[in-house]
Amino acid sequence: MSIRDLKTYEIIKEEELTGIQAKGYLLRHRKSRARVLLIEKKDDNNKVFSIGFRTPPGDSTGVPHILEHCVLCGSKNFPAKDPFVELVKGSLNTFLNAMTYPDKTVYPVASCNDKDFQNLMHVYMDAVLYPNIYEHEEIFWQEGWSYKLDSADDKLAYNGVVYNEMKGAFSSPEGVLDRVILNTLFPDTSYANESGGDPEAIPMLTYEQFLDFHRKYYHPSNSYIYLYGDMDMEEKLEWLDREYLDAFDARETDSRILYQEPFKEMEEKTIPYSIASDESEEDNTYLSYNKVIGTSLDKELYLAFQILDYALLSAPGAPLKKALTDAGIGKDIMGSYDNGIYQPIFSVISKNANEGQKQEFVELIEGVLSDIVKNGIDRKALEAGLNYHEFRYREADFGNYPKGLMYGLQMMDSWLYDEEQPFIHVEALETFEFLKSQVGSGYFEELIRRYILDNPHGAVVIVKPEKGRTARMEAELEAKLQEYKAGLSADEVEELVKKTAALEEYQSEPEKEEDLERIPVLERADISREIEPIVNEELKLAGVPVIFHEIETNGIGYVDVLFDISGVDEELLPYAGILQSVLGIIDTENYGYGELFNEINMHTGGIGTSLELYNDVTNIREKAFRATFEIKGKALYSKLPVVFSMMGEILTASKLSDTKRLKEILAMVKSRLLMRFQSSGHTTAALRAMSYASPSARLKDMTNGIAFYRTIAHIEEHFEEEKEQLAETLQSLAEQLFCPDNMMISYTASKDGLEGIEAHIEGLKKSLYHGTSGEGACIIHCEKKNEGFKTASKVQYVARTGNFIDRGASYTGALQILKVILSYDYLWQNVRVRGGAYGCMSNFNRIGEGYFVSYRDPHLKRTVEVYEGVVDYLKNFTVSERDMTKYIIGTMSNLDQPMTPAAKGERSMNLYMNKVTAGMLREERGQILDASKEDIRALSRVAEAVLEAGQFCVIGSEEKIEECRDMFETVAGF
Repeated sequence: MSIRDLKTYEIIKEEELTGIQAKGYLLRHRKSRARVLLIEKKDDNNKVFSIGFRTPPGDSTGVPHILEHCVLCGSKNFPAKDPFVELVKGSLNTFLNAMTYPDKTVYPVASCNDKDFQNLMHVYMDAVLYPNIYEHEEIFWQEGWSYKLDSADDKLAYNGVVYNEMKGAFSSPEGVLDRVILNTLFPDTSYANESGGDPEAIPMLTYEQFLDFHRKYYHPSNSYIYLYGDMDMEEKLEWLDREYLDAFDARETDSRILYQEPFKEMEEKTIPYSIASDESEEDNTYLSYNKVIGTSLDKELYLAFQILDYALLSAPGAPLKKALTDAGIGKDIMGSYDNGIYQPIFSVISKNANEGQKQEFVELIEGVLSDIVKNGIDRKALEAGLNYHEFRYREADFGNYPKGLMYGLQMMDSWLYDEEQPFIHVEALETFEFLKSQVGSGYFEELIRRYILDNPHGAVVIVKPEKGRTARMEAELEAKLQEYKAGLSADEVEELVKKTAALEEYQSEPEKEEDLERIPVLERADISREIEPIVNEELKLAGVPVIFHEIETNGIGYVDVLFDISGVDEELLPYAGILQSVLGIIDTENYGYGELFNEINMHTGGIGTSLELYNDVTNIREKAFRATFEIKGKALYSKLPVVFSMMGEILTASKLSDTKRLKEILAMVKSRLLMRFQSSGHTTAALRAMSYASPSARLKDMTNGIAFYRTIAHIEEHFEEEKEQLAETLQSLAEQLFCPDNMMISYTASKDGLEGIEAHIEGLKKSLYHGTSGEGACIIHCEKKNEGFKTASKVQYVARTGNFIDRGASYTGALQILKVILSYDYLWQNVRVRGGAYGCMSNFNRIGEGYFVSYRDPHLKRTVEVYEGVVDYLKNFTVSERDMTKYIIGTMSNLDQPMTPAAKGERSMNLYMNKVTAGMLREERGQILDASKEDIRALSRVAEAVLEAGQFCVIGSEEKIEECRDMFETVAGF
């Protein structure tokens, strides 16, 4: 049977998609009018299914986002309270999530296992079309918002997972800026509202409004169903029709995304964001210049502005970035081109600026662009931008994300707005060829004139700091809630207490076994005991140790040159972090830094630097590790000479004496670190707490964490006195590190890719310094501090860490299962479901490091108490054999993720450097597959050992940290 034989669907369009080597079909389900998109790709077993809905928000109560959370909390055929978590625990998924966008909500899943893929499809279709939200209002209270009142005498508060998540999101100035730009540019459309939910508006959403939103938009007539990969498409289409779509008749759903008529003149908007009381308001404003660029249905424009973003703004040395930096308007210049909405937005953003610079900011941008229109864009910058994007398009390496998922999301960029145009952005080869032909013709200059300079549809949006804003807003909210409570009768207060208790009772009630058993689970026998092969061949080429990973890479060579930094003195380690940040974006003997970046991207897939750490698992007691400075590049085999010559240029010809540029880079790095601390506070807090006792974690903190940030802040503050010393130290460090006798290479390619590689390595050797690198292991001193870092955020990131091997426990593969059990059972139930945090997780590694950490958490002390309860939970751990199998399947899902060729080479090299053997991996895999509940109970000693260390670090609101000040040895800002 073929797709054409299916009578329940009509084929709207079919197309050969040569750019992604696949066949595309656009269908319509005849009865329900569901839109269906198929991408047949016989060489990709990582199958993807997604169902999405157009969900334009009518207000900022966050109903699309709350609904996205709630539909995954049980459904008609899968009535368990949290089927999503059950799937995470017990499926072989390669992707499992749901996402709310400004105009759509999508529910994608992926798996390489056929049976598992079918299970995921079934649970997700049931969730969106038949959720339990109509039977259990508690789901809305838990995931959306509710009043929390434990007793009549307590203070009234709001709680809810989405409510707390968005409090965290609205604490970030970047998040605030993005939202205000979108809202300001489209005042007459649904984009004027916050689909994720404004914390001030979320409590205005009623349960009935929430249900109405589902009734209106979650119907097959308003759906976008997507299937990708190597599967029996006819069988899947028949199943969808039989099990779900045939039960629905077509209906009209007005979910159109309205077109915003262009403004007659640019808008201006200024709004505040909160900073901590010890932060300065000076140099802390965000200035942004934003223009609406046509629609995402114009495929040439859609891609052309990605190229212009690179050439004008995002690349180091790009004219707008350079002009604003030189003028001192901001210390970190960022650009973005948001084309995931109907009318894309091009933005220029200056971070760490001042409100008084607004006029100069606008005039400078328009002046630079006017000069470019008049005199032409740098041809090399355009060609580099085109090659940069085309290389990524052809390579199709999306890291941990399945290709099919990323293609599906990209297709929504057009399909959502024109249901007959899903393929225009994934079939991009012709568009690339067209744009290449337009370089030098005036085409790109005309786009700048038409869509930026002569386009009044834009806005200047300013986000400026305000000290104490968070504390004031929290005090106002508390007063408002107490005033509301004071106006209630005793019966009404008692009703709130009863509702709080009812929610806690619902959350605490054990799942019914029969409900859990409806969610299909694979068997342990479905999992192979074989490990993914380790591909490491030790070679000596041009006298340099080379670890060769022979993997089919479609003609791309992946080169990683490693220089050992273990001989660097402890006090110089932060400078290794600075050196890594500087190289590649500072002038060299032969290139300005902008020219250097363009030259690299014209011929290669890019070159970058990093600092890496490898822990020696054969010498854990001594805490032995190797730290390396790495420079990585990738290119087609024919272009590898460029990779090696440019690596030499970067490593030994960089002008590290250019103190003006050093100052600019330090300001940018400091800004980006702070941004990361605010968005990924959980990883920052966990690393900092581990650094109290782990030399390798301390090194990471000194070169990329809070300690590194403080070093940079100090140098920036005293730059005039320290700049010469800084330049000398960086040069001295480069000469110490970048020597042939301190070098090894990791190379991933097919056998063909070895041809000529020895000559390239010889050339690189000749360009390096010929001093001697430092000998021996670096001695790193650790100090336990237990710190609280105060921010202007309204939520916390609470980390508790410790080394369990130091305290007599040992590593076993069962600890990988423990991560799943804690992260999706004990911590999930207590920190997220009952505590209202957005996330919580744990980890335990081979060298004995363990941690518990929460994410966007409204609590602090309560969460620490939850961590303390882990030991008793594990001592009393008991589950059925089916549940134990489920945890094991979920663990294997994490270990057996599909990998790109580059990732396979990187994994093999990491194992080599960490001295992890195939035998160790097989032993670990066996320990996982054979684990019993008794093995998990025995791990209570590991949890106990982690907690005994007494190491914790919290990043969070000033109020919460001051409230719990006695927990900390030191309390400060970053």
